[in-house]
Amino acid sequence: MNQRIKLLTQLQKLAPNPESFLVEVGKAIELSSSMSTTSHDDDDDDADNDGDDGDFSSKQHLKPLPESNYVVQKNVSVDQRNSWQDEGYKLISEGKVGLVVLAGGQGSRLGSSEPKGCFDVGLPSHRSLFQLQVERIVKLKQLTREKTRLNHPHDDDDDDDGEDVKLPLYVMTSSATHDATKLFFKEHDWFGLPSEDVIFFNQGMLPALSLDGKHFLLESPDRIVESPDGGGGLYKAWHDNGIIEDWLKRGIEHVHVYCVDNILVKVGDPEFIGFAKENKFNIVNKVVAKRDATESVGLILLDDDINRAKLVEYSEISKELSELTDEQGDLVFKAANIVNHYYNVKYLSEMVPTWVSSREYLPYHVAKKKIGVFDSKSGETVKPEREPNGIKMEQFMFDVFPFFELEKFACLEVERNEEFSPLKNGYGSENDSPETSRLNFLKRSTQWVLDNGGLLENDDALVEVTPLTSYGGEHLKKLVEGKTFKNGDIL
Repeated sequence: MNQRIKLLTQLQKLAPNPESFLVEVGKAIELSSSMSTTSHDDDDDDADNDGDDGDFSSKQHLKPLPESNYVVQKNVSVDQRNSWQDEGYKLISEGKVGLVVLAGGQGSRLGSSEPKGCFDVGLPSHRSLFQLQVERIVKLKQLTREKTRLNHPHDDDDDDDGEDVKLPLYVMTSSATHDATKLFFKEHDWFGLPSEDVIFFNQGMLPALSLDGKHFLLESPDRIVESPDGGGGLYKAWHDNGIIEDWLKRGIEHVHVYCVDNILVKVGDPEFIGFAKENKFNIVNKVVAKRDATESVGLILLDDDINRAKLVEYSEISKELSELTDEQGDLVFKAANIVNHYYNVKYLSEMVPTWVSSREYLPYHVAKKKIGVFDSKSGETVKPEREPNGIKMEQFMFDVFPFFELEKFACLEVERNEEFSPLKNGYGSENDSPETSRLNFLKRSTQWVLDNGGLLENDDALVEVTPLTSYGGEHLKKLVEGKTFKNGDIL
């Protein structure tokens, strides 16, 4: 009887209306039956990852976003970029910007059970992803304070450490990473941020089911297998944890959402925030140009049938469309999603309650998995070695894109080598591995040194510039000009 009570209590928490949930699962299975559904071998099912389901491109009229909604950063004038940056710094100085890091994933593919944000890719300083990103926030606060003093030269406050600038960080964890993440931050004194400006909250969980979607899977006699609800669970997590209310209480009007696995992310990028604000967008997505026609990334495109933007997975686009080029030889469909978003808080406060209330906005998607389940005969948890034995349900962040009015939706294309190097795969992988993350970080900071007049002992030397020294290559000239640096040096 106690086992039954425990199961019912857990199920009530995961799916308050089990019958309705199973009906929705059945619809998701039916929809996915005519599509290629990706199976994953690891358990990294958090909001860092969105999946592969959707409509086939053959059923849609897809086009690139119009120029009014798609801006290539490198083609923008310096004056315009500086204007956006100044606006962003102003908003940060006024306490109107918040940050959200998606940090629910474990380092399963990296051979680690720790939160992925705790991972050390092997930089000379051995900084973790969390430390790199939070120290960028600390530096950004200092730069904001400097800007404020330049704009208010009669300010008597000589404090330049940025402590009077409020730039809170909201850390979305999963049940698997929540406690370990909080402890990691506490052990490192929140990496220099005030503890009250680091807010932890959990994403939701969903039960795992049999392949036919009719039975809940058990990991023990009194516990159902559960897993994070995917990227789209972000909105419900904001709603259920009172995050949007906290933003409104703090006076936050703009939020930057990013993934913990991107070692190059410009956290709180003032230019990005200013671009969104000056153009009155409700959402802006940083994207990078697709590496080549075969790169497995989701693309943000225009669905001409409804005149709205949407994300289309690589598996849903025909080979002909994937390889289509313009007069300059560039891919026509190139806007690769990197899970790096700006949101307007007022818009979120109005729309999130609606989004989370219906599967119309955030439907379930099916992911076939190899799931450890309880074997009543042996009394042990058994996981199949080859074929998936169950499904986990996910929601995708980008499923709400078509509900944004097109004039309020935009993409900002940034340079991959400056802003995007995700940690997705294990050691030795060709792309998105610890080795490539480390190399791309060091290449960027070494370029900063060279751009500011520094010299290298040899052509292969790589220098680490820590975030506390420079946020984006600024203020380095006095430190490096005319000096020679050897491989492994740290600034």
